[in-house]
Amino acid sequence: MSTNPTPDYYEVLQISSNAEPETIHRVYRLLAQRYHPDNRDTGSEARFRELSEAYQVLTDPERRAKYDIVHARIRQDRWRFVATGNNAENDFEAQQLVRLTVLEVLYTRRRTEPYSPSLSPIDLEAVTGIAREHLEFTFWYLIQKKLVTRGDSALLTITAEGAEYLEANYRDTVQRRRLNPSPEAITR
Repeated sequence: MSTNPTPDYYEVLQISSNAEPETIHRVYRLLAQRYHPDNRDTGSEARFRELSEAYQVLTDPERRAKYDIVHARIRQDRWRFVATGNNAENDFEAQQLVRLTVLEVLYTRRRTEPYSPSLSPIDLEAVTGIAREHLEFTFWYLIQKKLVTRGDSALLTITAEGAEYLEANYRDTVQRRRLNPSPEAITR
């Protein structure tokens, strides 16, 4: 999982860190309605809790100011990691393993949750332990290869081609995992 215990509340609410209080309120209401546990189609108690926590912090000026200091440091640390040229980040085999891991997570989601087969970048970050900034290249690649689609709300879903690709390369994926560190270790 992620080595960072502080959630990115701006990402949780899918807003800019410069968002005005009115925008935060409007977006929260929209997302809270979508993820409220009483919503039979898209409800998620865990996601609703995340949204509520983010809303409480970002709408309280004092708590938001304190959070913004931590948030800026976390973002700076993430980008410093990329800028150091960490070998794992530039290693083609490591990138292939990350792509296969994302496909495997989306495949499992599609298979186990047929009526809600998509995951957000935030969910994929949490499951893989890889920061969204590092996953964006992976998302771009998988979308360009038509192995994954991105919906209007930025949710990612594996395609039939993606499922076939994963199934065809599954043995190779298992072999690589035995020989290489987990994707979590790649981000540390």
